[in-house]
Amino acid sequence: MSYFVTGATGFIGRFLVGNLLKRKGTIHVLIRKDSQKKFDALGKKMGWDMKRVVPVYGDMTEPKCGLSAAQIRGLNGKIKHFFHLAAIYDLSADAESQRASNVGGTQNALDLAAATGAGCFHHTSSIAAAGLYPGIFREDMFDEAEGLDDPYLRTKHDSEGLVRKEQRVKWRIYRPGMVVGHSQTGEMDKIDGPYYFFTFLKKLRQMLPPWMPTLGIEGGRINVVPVDFVADAMDHIAHKPKLDGHCFHLVDPEPMRVGEVLNTFARAGHAPEMTMRIDARMFAFVPSGIRGAVGSLPPIKRFVGMLLRDFKIPKETLKFITYPTRFDNRETERALKGSGISVPRLDTYAWRLWDYWERHLDPDLFIDRSLKGKVRGKVVVVTGGSSGIGLATAQ
Repeated sequence: MSYFVTGATGFIGRFLVGNLLKRKGTIHVLIRKDSQKKFDALGKKMGWDMKRVVPVYGDMTEPKCGLSAAQIRGLNGKIKHFFHLAAIYDLSADAESQRASNVGGTQNALDLAAATGAGCFHHTSSIAAAGLYPGIFREDMFDEAEGLDDPYLRTKHDSEGLVRKEQRVKWRIYRPGMVVGHSQTGEMDKIDGPYYFFTFLKKLRQMLPPWMPTLGIEGGRINVVPVDFVADAMDHIAHKPKLDGHCFHLVDPEPMRVGEVLNTFARAGHAPEMTMRIDARMFAFVPSGIRGAVGSLPPIKRFVGMLLRDFKIPKETLKFITYPTRFDNRETERALKGSGISVPRLDTYAWRLWDYWERHLDPDLFIDRSLKGKVRGKVVVVTGGSSGIGLATAQ
């Protein structure tokens, strides 16, 4: 039994490959030729058996992922499971690149899977495919998605739609929630999702004692899941028989509200908790035109822009503060029954996520605090710069 994996060097992909290595078979991974060093370094870091992880050079944006006819012949009839994880997971990415990667890349992967005669195409979608649906979104729902104006939501929905229409190869679809770091190690590859608010919480910690009550938001319910749960669930469900043509929500069945999530991380980082939380829904009675007019006032726009800029929070994340969608996961629970795989509660591992962020991802770690770093990009005037201390300073 052999596997083919796109996005193997991505965050979910690297842990999925680790799980697949516990099974028998060769794992073919799609990489760009100029990514060989990155691939080798990642394999060493993750402890992969590189004799069984075989790089296949190609390009997700090219037809059939850029594989030659000879490469396809070499894989023909050998791939039982084709895992497609390569995509752009970035709310702030431009629409054109998201469509090329998420939609075009999925079509190219489907064509390659069909050309190699793959047994099953495992598509990593996202709960974003539901858009901003108001209510409970089931695993058998798709066309009911609403609020798909955002390029990320739209492309995740459209790419899943391509898989659902596929007739040449069997398929299974996985919709993970908002993926955060590893629940046992805290490892994360980038700042995303709730991590955008860590800098804000750190600033609060520096300004106020942890016992000081603060005002915050209640918000909607956001679905946070650790990467190890997602990789474990995908691996288990992919190898379970008679589940082709099904979709699986890899989510927390009891999601927390935004305010609860932020308070959980505040406790993990020893920052003040938001003891008084305002529910944004209380403003729903105000006509949308008035809310929009107030939000577009120059002072309000400048203030919001300043906060987002100072704390490096993409404005695209704000729409998820009042996220309206809940996700039913009964198909997933049925498939995972007896496996021992379940979503851990955030408060049991939040401290690991915070610790890893503070040691490896905190933007303050990458600030150049040297004199050159502080004056870079600025105009500096030095008097007495022709000799002595002035000359040394200017140099």
